[in-house]
Amino acid sequence: MGGGIDREREGILGWVMIRNILAVSLGLVALVAGAEPEPLWPGKVPGALGEGGAHVPTLTYYPAVAEKATGTVIVVCPGGGYGGLAGHEGAGYAEWLAGEGVAAVVLNYRLGSAGYRHPVMLNDATRAVRTVRAKAAELKIDPKKIGIMGSSAGGHLASTLLTHFDAGKADAEDPVERVSSRPDFGVLCYAVITMGEHTHGGSKRNLLGDNPAAELVELLSNEKQVTKDTPPCFLWHTWDDSAVKVENTLDFASALRRNGVAFDLHVYQKGPHGIGLSVGKNGAADGQVHPWALDLMVWLRQNGWAK
Repeated sequence: MGGGIDREREGILGWVMIRNILAVSLGLVALVAGAEPEPLWPGKVPGALGEGGAHVPTLTYYPAVAEKATGTVIVVCPGGGYGGLAGHEGAGYAEWLAGEGVAAVVLNYRLGSAGYRHPVMLNDATRAVRTVRAKAAELKIDPKKIGIMGSSAGGHLASTLLTHFDAGKADAEDPVERVSSRPDFGVLCYAVITMGEHTHGGSKRNLLGDNPAAELVELLSNEKQVTKDTPPCFLWHTWDDSAVKVENTLDFASALRRNGVAFDLHVYQKGPHGIGLSVGKNGAADGQVHPWALDLMVWLRQNGWAK
């Protein structure tokens, strides 16, 4: 799922990660450009089943190139069926976005393969958006230009936050918990959206377990959770995706339409699941990226999120 194989640099030929060191104080958590991932929570992780490794969700920050920066940042959720994390849908996207003037923060969230179930993954995504927004001044980004992006099961996580955000707790002791977790926009790449008929079985099991309650299946079928307050979205899929059916994206777009939420929808006929930025199974040719990435930049520019 989400490409399966970790093709960490697939589809990004010609893009190199920015190496200038930008230290940013985030309370006890520091996001440093080009550094090792930093823990999402300082100290003990809420709901952790163990210590270290798969039990510590992290953020890795990729600042936008200065001459193109607009203050926009995207929290990137890699795919992997809620059982792994595909690097080409994490660092791969982030490096490309940074080169296009859009800062990125890659979220390594906790997984079903490590024993976690909903709402742990949503808690990690919620905390990630709150962290970025709470520390916008230090990160030199606009707190009203924070998007969330996900591929495959990471797209399910992104769509879950897009439909299950909250305003924060004004009286929380932790300043990060006081701010809204609502993304300003979403980018959903061949996303798992539903837990119903057209779901991906492995993602559903890793997220909800073997026999989830009907109410939980309904709650996490995000095409059913769209409201007029859902943020605008960019969505794309391929018609011949055999792992995650295109109906996931089409049904979410239909729900956005019914609720008056703006969206940009692209369905390409050819392309395997997990394609990422590449133009085909064998990776990008001559430094090209898939047309969806170019369409995304058009959409971001139209909305003032990119130059």
